[in-house]
Amino acid sequence: MPLLPPAATAVMTWSHRRAPQMRDQKSGLNQIPEVRTFINMTILKESGTRETAGTEGHLGSLVRKALLGRGPMGPKGTKGQASPPGDSFKNQDAAFSVGRRKSLHSVDYYQALVFDTEFVNLHGHFDMFKGKFYCYVPGIYFFNINIHTWNFKENYLHIMRNDKEQAIVYTQPSERSIMQSQSLMLPLELSDEVWVRLYKRENTVYSDDVDVYITFNGYLIKPTLE
Repeated sequence: MPLLPPAATAVMTWSHRRAPQMRDQKSGLNQIPEVRTFINMTILKESGTRETAGTEGHLGSLVRKALLGRGPMGPKGTKGQASPPGDSFKNQDAAFSVGRRKSLHSVDYYQALVFDTEFVNLHGHFDMFKGKFYCYVPGIYFFNINIHTWNFKENYLHIMRNDKEQAIVYTQPSERSIMQSQSLMLPLELSDEVWVRLYKRENTVYSDDVDVYITFNGYLIKPTLE
């Protein structure tokens, strides 16, 4: 008999059936009854197939839980290092442009050139009353001064950084009045002051109430902290 798969069970039943006795009409003799054998073979599905699948599914679930589940809480880690301080400057820009409509004659002491017309004063970094720009954003700055001279008068000014001269604007006395300009770039630190100073001897700058002949300008090119 061939082997059956383990997932099935073969049930074989044997039965014998006797054919009814028949009398031979010709010979009058009774014939020997014929025995016929029938094999009834039934393949039954084993009920354990589903149980096996269920067991494998349960084991797979346990494996997944073991791999993905959280283990016991570990020891507390050490405290990390503090990060560097952030940028304290909210506005990383600065610019001003001011002018003067009144003429000015210097005397025998140093005198700051103040301005009465404000074109641009970003964040109020330029003090109109003192005529000084105060650095709130350290970095590289560009500055420019434009003035108009008097006839036959000397003109003698400095662009100042704090109390130190940085650049000069000078004109010898002449029959004609002329326009002069001076420009420079300066590295500034926090709270530095930039302003224009008249030298301590007689010299003048010209302007009038109609036009602006004197201008002072500055702006930030590149901040130190970005």
